[in-house]
Amino acid sequence: MKKLLLLLSIAFCVAANAQWTPQATGFTTPSRGLSEIKIVDANIVWATAYDGTAPTTEIQEFTRTVNGGTNWTPGTINVGDPALGINNISPVSATTAWVSAVNPVNGLGSVVYKTLNAGVSWEQQNPSGFTSATSFLNFVHFFDANIGFSEGDPVGGEFEIYRTTDGGDSWNLVPGANIANPLTGEYCYNGGNVVIGSTIWLPSNKGRILKSIDMGVTWTAHQAPLTDFSSTTQSGTIHFSNASIGCLLKTVGTTYTFYTTTDGGVTWSAPSTFTGTRRTLNYIPGTTTIVATGVGALAGTSVSPNNGLTWINVESLEQRGVSAFLNATTGWTAGLSVNNFTNGVFKLTGPLSNAAFESTSKFIIYPNPANNTITIAASAIESYKLLVTDLTGKVLMEKSLNGIENTIAISSLSNGVYFFTLNSGNKIETVKIIKN
Repeated sequence: MKKLLLLLSIAFCVAANAQWTPQATGFTTPSRGLSEIKIVDANIVWATAYDGTAPTTEIQEFTRTVNGGTNWTPGTINVGDPALGINNISPVSATTAWVSAVNPVNGLGSVVYKTLNAGVSWEQQNPSGFTSATSFLNFVHFFDANIGFSEGDPVGGEFEIYRTTDGGDSWNLVPGANIANPLTGEYCYNGGNVVIGSTIWLPSNKGRILKSIDMGVTWTAHQAPLTDFSSTTQSGTIHFSNASIGCLLKTVGTTYTFYTTTDGGVTWSAPSTFTGTRRTLNYIPGTTTIVATGVGALAGTSVSPNNGLTWINVESLEQRGVSAFLNATTGWTAGLSVNNFTNGVFKLTGPLSNAAFESTSKFIIYPNPANNTITIAASAIESYKLLVTDLTGKVLMEKSLNGIENTIAISSLSNGVYFFTLNSGNKIETVKIIKN
C-alpha cells in the first residue's frame, strides 16, 4: 500500500471562544471530519470529508458554503467506484471544482472528476494517461476555470504529469525533458502538496520536493533536509506563505526539527529545535505568521508571528484539525460533526490574538540560525536603527534602515551568538541571533 501524506486530525465537539466560532458542516452522519479545506474567497469554501471513527475508510463526500459558512451544504462525490479514495479537491468557484481519486492500495482506477453544478453531479475527465499498471494519480489542481494539471508517479522513467488549458476537456502530457528525472523508486504523495499562485510544491518519498513555478509547464526537484516525507522512521510537512517564504517541520520519533526557506524551498536553513507544541501548521498568506492547531493532549491554537522562532498560546482547551486562511481575519479549521446542525468546522471570527500576541514584536528577523544573510521585516515602522553586538558587548555593525524588508549580510561574522538591537525611537528590541 502506498503511504498517504494526509493531515487528518481527530477532533471533538467544542464550544465557541474569542477566535473560533462553530459552524455546522451539514453532514447527517456523526463524526464526519474534514481532510481538506479549500478557500475560493471570503464566501466560497469547499471541504472534503473523512470518517472520524474510522479514518482509513474511503469517504466520497464534500461540503460547501457560499455565504462564508453561515450555511454548509454536503454532497457526494461519485467517481464510479466506492473503493477509490479522494486525494484532493480543487475548486475555482461556487459551482466548479475538480477532484482526483485513486485506489490507495494499488493505484488502479486513477481518475479526475469535475463538477459544474456545485457537486450535484460529477463527470470523469481523465487524461489519456493514468491507465498504466504503474500509474498512481496523486494530485489535481486548477489555477482558474481553464488551466490545471494532474500529477502521478513515474511511468517509463518520467513523472506522469498532464496539463490542460480548456478546463479539462483535453490534456497534454508534459514532456519528460521538462521534468526533473525521478530517483530510483521515487514517487510523490497523495497529500502535503502546496500551491500558491503559479508555484507548486510536491513532496516525495526520497525527501525531495518536485517544484514548478510556471503552473506545471516545467519542473525542478530540490532535496529537503530529510530522506522521506512519510516513512516509519521519519516524516515531514512543508508550508509556504508565498513563493519564497516557507518552513518544514521534520519528525523523527518524538524529536521535532524546524527549518525555514527564503528561496521557495531550493535551500533550507540550519536545523533548529521546534519550540511549538502543536504541529498542524499553516501560514497566514503573504506573512511570516504561522498558525498551529492540535488535538488530544495538544488541543488548541498557537501562533508564531516570526516564522516559527517563538510561539504564543492562543487557546488550549479546544480541538482543532487542519486549517485554511484567506487572510489574518478570515479562515476555517476542522472539527467533527455531531449532527447536521452542530459543529464540524470552525470559522475565524477575528484576528487570532490575545494580549500577549498583540504586544509582540514589530520586527521579524529570519532565518535564525543563519549562515550568510539575515532578513529584517518591520511592521508599521518607517525607519529604525540596527546595532549588532557580540557576547562581550563589542559593537560590530551599525545601520540606519527603512522600508518593509531589509537583508543584512553577516558572512563576515564568525560563527557564534550575536545580539541584534532594533531601535525605532519609541520601541527598542533585542534579538539573539546564532551565526553558523
